[in-house]
Amino acid sequence: MNNNDMPLLRLQDAWRECERHVYHLFHAMLSIRTFLPLTDKTYTNLSDEQIQDVDQFILRYTKLQDTMGSRLFPAILGYLTEQFEDRPMLDKLNRLEKLGFIDSVEQWQTVRNIRNKFAHDYPDDPNKNAAHLNFALESVSVLYAMLTTISTQLNTAYPLLELGKALPAYLHD
Repeated sequence: MNNNDMPLLRLQDAWRECERHVYHLFHAMLSIRTFLPLTDKTYTNLSDEQIQDVDQFILRYTKLQDTMGSRLFPAILGYLTEQFEDRPMLDKLNRLEKLGFIDSVEQWQTVRNIRNKFAHDYPDDPNKNAAHLNFALESVSVLYAMLTTISTQLNTAYPLLELGKALPAYLHD
């Protein structure tokens, strides 16, 4: 292995981490969908097992989004030899949008804000907790679409590139 291989290895490693988070996120969603949509009443009356499923969803959603932002996006730019390592995240997002790897910076910022809101627990406000979790569940399709776009863009531009496994099929209602 030489230094020329590092951008590829970083990209593959970041992609595989995203794949793992998507797989476990979908597993949690399969369990959660039985008691959706959440209301303040259903949220308050979740069983211990249901709380564990919600916690798994929160963990994997957060980890997926963090991995995309801190590892996958920079790895894509590094693989493309874009000089953005020391640039602010907004610059990286704008460049990824311009290159067609994400549809819009605003879309990323929206799901990031959803993540920041639902990652906090409000013990005295089950209605707020339920609403934030419902928004997060709805926004999974946006994250999945971003990953699909990234995969398509990379496979089109670099047909011999092997990222890892294909993403699992998206869960439809």
